[in-house]
This record gives sequence, structure tokens and C-alpha cells, in this order.
Amino acid sequence: MSRSLEDCSWPVARLGEAVAALAQRGHLAPRGVAPPVPPADLLRPNDNVPLERWIEAAAQWLGIEADLIEVPYAELSSLLRAAGPSLLRLTFKGSLFLAVLRSGRRSVTLLCPDLSLVKVPAAAVRDALTAQEDAPALDAAERLIERAQIPARRRQRVARAIQKERSRAMLIRRCWHLRLPPGAAVARHASHSRALRDLGLYLGAHAAAYALWIVSWALIGKGALQDRLDDGWLLAWGLLLLTLIPCRLLVTWMGGALGIGAGTFLKQRLLAGVLALRPDTIRRRGAGQLLGQVLESTELETLGIDGGLAAVTALVELAVAIGVLSFGAAGAAHGALLAAWIAVVLALGWRYVRRRGRWTEERLSMTHDLVERLVGHRTRLAQERADRWHEGEDQALAAYLERSRELDRSAVPLTAVAQRGWLILGVLGAAVPFVLSETSPAALAVSIAGVLLGQRALGTLVTGLWQLGGAAVAWNQVAALYHAPEQVELAAPPRPAPDPAEAGDGPEPRTLLEAHDLAYQHEGRARPVLDGCSLRIGLGDRLLLEGPSGSGKSTLASLLAGLNLPSRGLLLLDGLDRRTLGLDGWRGRVVAAPQFHENHVFSSTLAFNLLMGRSWPPRPGDLDRAEAICRKLKLDGVLARMPAGMQQIVGEMGWQLSHGERSRLYIARALLQGAPLLLLDESFAALDPETLRDALQCVIDEAPALLVIAHQ
Repeated sequence: MSRSLEDCSWPVARLGEAVAALAQRGHLAPRGVAPPVPPADLLRPNDNVPLERWIEAAAQWLGIEADLIEVPYAELSSLLRAAGPSLLRLTFKGSLFLAVLRSGRRSVTLLCPDLSLVKVPAAAVRDALTAQEDAPALDAAERLIERAQIPARRRQRVARAIQKERSRAMLIRRCWHLRLPPGAAVARHASHSRALRDLGLYLGAHAAAYALWIVSWALIGKGALQDRLDDGWLLAWGLLLLTLIPCRLLVTWMGGALGIGAGTFLKQRLLAGVLALRPDTIRRRGAGQLLGQVLESTELETLGIDGGLAAVTALVELAVAIGVLSFGAAGAAHGALLAAWIAVVLALGWRYVRRRGRWTEERLSMTHDLVERLVGHRTRLAQERADRWHEGEDQALAAYLERSRELDRSAVPLTAVAQRGWLILGVLGAAVPFVLSETSPAALAVSIAGVLLGQRALGTLVTGLWQLGGAAVAWNQVAALYHAPEQVELAAPPRPAPDPAEAGDGPEPRTLLEAHDLAYQHEGRARPVLDGCSLRIGLGDRLLLEGPSGSGKSTLASLLAGLNLPSRGLLLLDGLDRRTLGLDGWRGRVVAAPQFHENHVFSSTLAFNLLMGRSWPPRPGDLDRAEAICRKLKLDGVLARMPAGMQQIVGEMGWQLSHGERSRLYIARALLQGAPLLLLDESFAALDPETLRDALQCVIDEAPALLVIAHQ
């Protein structure tokens, strides 16, 4: 019996169960994880932000990601063809959701609340998703058709065409695609993407193609030796060669699929690693070194994937060659000889990889030293004697040349001796029993064929080892970025932030933040920059923190804002630690405006720069709120001289914005995020006394709790 979409829909009260069931049935999350329970006021009129944030947080709690996809109306059908596993919000019933497990060209498989699977037409799901957008456009089209006096038999078709054309540019924002986070274990990604199955198909197809190729030539060779090359033998030989074609096509197809999948995963992982780096790590390494690490990923992707496939392919071919040799003149001893030679080649390859790594370290050390010398050349001229300007350069160059000679000495036996050495050794192994008259010509032919197969496979193996050596060197440069996403914290079960207006029980104001014995030590530093720091910030507090340069004021602000983790101590927000709240939950409750040189005006509209900490596009009233804050900060003059007002493109350096105006823009951006606790790090340093008084009064009036950091 067919079921309607309403029967297969999940109510908002069971939305957490829907996300958990989709993740488990889609092999994204383990079974047995308790689904989060949505709050009663999750759906609000004309405000989808709480729903969107809750779904994202619920997915993070389950160890996955929920990406909200905004797709044009015209591309919705393409989205539905690759939508699973996804969560879709219906429009005809705002509190109902569809859980899409799998999707295809014509049908969509839905996961129902009773955990049964139902296939429904993709067109029906599309119409349900766009019902809210289709109705007004269809009504307008029918009125136009009525005025144009279109014949009745064509009205419905014409109305639908007009409606689709008018809705083409409309954006649909009601689809959450579930996926594994980039920082998840490689085994989880491989299981979900079925990479192991694809690798098995690749190896199986390659082994089958290789076996068919050997059998075909064995057939023609046997016929030639027995003088039986009639039409039947030739026909069988031709059929075997034709059977090779689909096997080779499958090998090429699966190899490309594996390469694309592995490359996509690697790039996503490295991008997530860059985004997960801590601010102090970025400052210490610099943009140039980080860019160099990302560029190394290209070599890692190319050489690693190609070399890995070549090495695996070579091992399959070598296994076949050992089997062929075992049926030859020298028997199993010949196959054991090839296995021993493979071990020698692998040892030579390992020696080459190690020496190439040392050579690369020496090369990079010289390159970094040269760049530093060029950048600091004037300082060296002023501080060092002329006879010491080139001190150490000859020693570094000599060390580099020595590493180069070692690399060349290890590359020669790997590239030249591996194949040729086996050819000589293999022929001798087959010739001994033949000279002793202990074998037949047919067995000798099989042995020679095995030797040639082994030589070809060894060439592929050497190429793979050469490429894997380069990939191993590149891996040393990007390994830190690859592992960085593993340190990203999982969100806690979604919970609403307490209302800043709550005064708490009793006469004491509600405590927002508590810090006990905090310490922080920068990586590579001998002494901590912050040690034994304790404080309490309550609702309504206005605190001023002063200190000399380098005393740890900005470091404390970064700890309180969640940008860095303390080396020691306890830090609580609303009585909960960061692991319980999650990174997003923490940063939603504490907002910081960093120092001027660490903040930015982005190349977009003034409205975007003000509201970038909130949802985008802005909700009703957001622009009015932003304009009101700007006027309280005395930025109304900026708005007056901008031709497009809030929609003026301001550019990366700020459109005709002075130093003080940009400082107030950063303050407004922090205030508009509506967090209970606001941290301002030297945000008033560029303001004149009158403007400072107005800006400070605005901050005091608007922030529920405030910590201002100033230079002493």
C-alpha cells in the first residue's frame, strides 16, 4: 500500500530522532547514541535561525556534519538526485520534515518515523518542497493567462511553464545534507564512501585482466609448440583478448574513481586542518609557511595516489609472476628467488626514501635560511662585520651536496639494478635445469615468460616506490595540517543560551564566567605568559583590565573567548566547561573584538561587515538594529556619505573609513552578535576623547556584561 508524504514525515518534536536515525542507517554514526531532544520553541515565526543552528549542533553531537544547502529553484531536481542522507523541511506543513536516506534519478527513499523505508517519486518530493513558492507564482501566471485568453486545453501547461520561469532564480533553503566531518577517522570515511569495495574491484579487475592475458598467450604458445594452430585455437585466443577489454576499462574506471575520491578527501582534510589551527600557531608559522604546506599537498596527492596504485598493481603482477614461475622449469625455487629479489628491491626503496627525506630537509633549510637573509639583509649589514656576512653558507652548501650524492647513490641501484638484475638472475635460474636436461622446452618457455612478467612488474614497482618516496617527503610537510581536524571539539547536546536578562536567584547577579588558576604557555616558550589567573564575571559587570605591553592581557582575552585552550586551570561559562558547551556554544556566549591589527574590514557591504557574526542573509529587523547601533557609536556620518548606505561596498581596507571609524565598526560588529559577555581588546585606543565617551556609553548600555582591556 502506498503511503503519502505526510505519513513519512517527522514532526519537529522527533527531529533529533530523525537526525540520529539517518546518521545510523546511512553508516555515518554508530548505533546506540542517544538522540538530542529539540526545545519546545525551536520553530519561531519568521525566524529560522534557531532551527538551523539546532540541527547543525545536533549533528555535531552525533559526530557528523549537517550542511544547510541553499540551492536555486531550477537546480532543485539535480539536488534531489544526490540528496541522501539528507533532512528536508516541507513547506505545506512547516513543522514536518522528510528524512532522505537514498536518492536516484526518478525516486527517493525516505526513512519514516516507524524506521521503515518507502520509495516515493522524486517529483512529488520536489513539489512538496516548493509548494510555498509555487502557489503565488502559479496564481499570478493563471491571472496572466486569463487576460491573454489562452485556450483552456493549454492553460495548465502554460501556467506551469510561466511559474517555473518566474521562480527560476528563487533560492530554496530547506535541505540539510549529512556527512562525515573531515576530521573523522580514515576508516570511517573509507567505509562510508565504499573505498575498500572500489579497491577490491580495482584489484580483482586487474588480476582478472592479467590472468586472461597470460592464459591467452599460454594458449597460443601451447598451440604453437604442439603444432595445432588451427582456426579453433585462434578463435579462442581472440575471444580471450576481447574479454580483456571490459576488464581493462573497469581497471581504468576504478583507478580514476579511487584517485578522485582520495584526492577529494585529502583536500577537504587539509582545508579543515588550516581552519582548525590555533591563532598562535598561525602567527608563529606565518602565511608563507602555511601556504607552502598546502602547496605540498598537490605533490602528495599526485605522487601518493599514483604511486600507491602503481605499487599495489605491481604487487598483484608480482604475485602472478611468482605463480607462473612455480610451474616453470625450476619450480617453486624459482618463485622463491623472485620473492627474495622483491625483498631486496623493497629494501633499496626504503633506503632511497630515507635519503630523499634527509635531502629535502637540507634543501628546505637552505631555502628558509636564504629567504630570512634576504628579508633581514639591512639588519645584518648594520649588525654584523662584513667578514661574517657569508658565514655558514659554504658549510650548508657542502652538506647539501653530500646529501645529493647520497641520494644519487641510492637512486642508481633502485632504477638500474632492480629490473636488469632480476632479468639476469631469473634467466640463470631457468637455464640451470635446462642445461642439466631436467626440463622440457615447454617448461622452459613458461619460466622465461615468468621472468619477463617479473621484470615488467618490477619496473612498475620501482616507479611506485619512486613516487611514494616523493609523497612521503611531502607528507612530512603537511602531516600537522592533516591531523589538525582531529583536535576539533565535538559539540555538546544542543542547549539554549540562558537569557541575559535573568538576574539569578538571590541578590547576587548570575555568574557568567569563572576562571580559576589559569595558565597559558606558548608553544616553544620556556616560561608561561599567563600563570595563576583567577576572575569572576557576572551579569551586569563592567570590568577594566589594564597592564603594560606583554603582560598577558590579550592572551587572557583569547582564553576567555575560546580562541585558545588554557595550559592549566579551570574555565567555566554558565557553570559549564568548554567541552560540555562545545566550541560553537562557547563562542556564541562570549564575543571578542580583538586588537585593531588583528581585525579586518572585508570586501563586501557595510551591512555584511556589521552582521557577519549573525545569520546571513539578515533577518527582519537586523538592518534596523545595525543602523541604530551605528548611530549610537556616532557612525551616522559614515552612513550619510555612503551613496548606498548600509549596502555600500566598503572593500578590504574600508571605504573611506578612518582608523577610528574602523575601530567603531569592529565594536558594532561585536555588539550586534548579542552575546551575554563582550570582550574589547584596546578597541578605544584610536578614538578622540569625545568619541570615546559616546562609544563607551553605547557599549555600557548595550552589553549585558563587559570586559575592556586597555594599555597602561
